[in-house]
Amino acid sequence: MFARWISPGSVRLTVLLWLFTVSETLGSASELKVRVRLADGQITDELLEADSEKDSITVEFKQGDGTLITFVADFKQDVKIFRALILGELERGQSQYQALCFITRLNHNEIIPSESMARLRQKNPHAIRTAEEKRNTEMLSMNVAVNLTRMWQLSTHIHNMCNVAQEAVYTREADVRHWLDRGVEGSMFKPQAVEEPGLQSCGTVKDLWQPCLCSYNLRLEWYPCLLKYCRNRDVSGRGSPYKCGIKSCSKGYKFTYYIPHKQLCLWEEET
Repeated sequence: MFARWISPGSVRLTVLLWLFTVSETLGSASELKVRVRLADGQITDELLEADSEKDSITVEFKQGDGTLITFVADFKQDVKIFRALILGELERGQSQYQALCFITRLNHNEIIPSESMARLRQKNPHAIRTAEEKRNTEMLSMNVAVNLTRMWQLSTHIHNMCNVAQEAVYTREADVRHWLDRGVEGSMFKPQAVEEPGLQSCGTVKDLWQPCLCSYNLRLEWYPCLLKYCRNRDVSGRGSPYKCGIKSCSKGYKFTYYIPHKQLCLWEEET
């Protein structure tokens, strides 16, 4: 999983190592595996899957601490899903792993289209990638719990992604209002006591069985966020643009949500 370090100069050549080629089977899923340097310096294998028929993109990788992060962008429904499978602390009474699922609205131009992703090929699969642009961390108050039984109305990807999380599936009130306006049933959403007076951060709570506000941070360390265009020029000097590469981005997310007891948020313990 880990590889040697490479020079910063080779990282700058990222865009030169990618080509857009037209696939003959655009309806099928396409997979791409890249080597990515995480913020802690470790190297991970990141899997990117594009399905132009379902109009979705999946990004999956393992963090240095063993946590498996999966991200799905559903362009048909303008929904994005984050799932974290966190290794549990068995000696402290936790299960083998703890699953979290966060659902938010997908905005335009956050990531390249699924059809463009499906056409990506890399010429140097052994290169270690770092993002060209590091975007600011987004702070998200996940103040609504989600009932999975009817979430197919919102996105067909949610059940497969979040069924392991069960009661740890969250979204935001602002996104719920948007989805209700589109006709999604309100019975699948339940407001949480995120702003309840006296509710403390789990990092300051001593009693493991006391309710508190938990925060979970994750970062998509490398993903194609924009298409790059070059320009051909004819003999008259006029040019026409064409897709010639991608721009890669890194973006962090901080999710804050209510939990019934601190035992579910041990990573926020004070050191």
